[in-house]
Amino acid sequence: MDDSLRQKARKARAEVCAGVLRGAALMELLSSLPFHERDDWADELLGVEGPPPDVPPPRGSVPYLPCGVAEVLSMTRDIPVRADDVVVDLGSGLGRVVILAHLLTGARAHGVEIQEPLVHTARAHCNTLGLPLVSFEHANAAEIELDGSIFFLYAPFNGEMLIAALRNLEAVARRRAIVLATVGLEFRDVPWLRPRKTSSVSLALYDSRVSGVPHRD
Repeated sequence: MDDSLRQKARKARAEVCAGVLRGAALMELLSSLPFHERDDWADELLGVEGPPPDVPPPRGSVPYLPCGVAEVLSMTRDIPVRADDVVVDLGSGLGRVVILAHLLTGARAHGVEIQEPLVHTARAHCNTLGLPLVSFEHANAAEIELDGSIFFLYAPFNGEMLIAALRNLEAVARRRAIVLATVGLEFRDVPWLRPRKTSSVSLALYDSRVSGVPHRD
């Protein structure tokens, strides 16, 4: 990333910390950046200094790999995410998805991450930016009680852990209508999920369809 873009990111970071850069203005700014520069620019904005140490992940989960900004922008527009939503990222890493989702929409956002060092770093980024509606939890998403209206999964786990996480998500869907946004995962044969079209070839969206639970408006 060249110096002019880095300075632009630092200026935007100061505006985020001051509470003045949010919503449509941030969406327009991110969309205006060269596609190949967006991810590095977003890391500069959020204060991410580099990838975390290469630590083997717990069995059933996958190594840290941040989701691209393009998919986050598509998710917020295509669902669309509203200020009264609760966005939950299962496998939240350093927090890029939940922080950007909150800044772009005003929605409360929560990250669930099984690797504790990533949780501590994500919380530090969030505290520096001054975002009380963003939180992070050190937990296994397959074992805890979940709640939210939108769930984001960037291929965070596989095998039995993925099956258990889907059961967990179905339990939420039996209480309220939810939307699943996935990158690197497809759930076309899951009976309680209905796929919908998206503007991104890499992002998949699914509405829950559980008998007796009203659909999301």
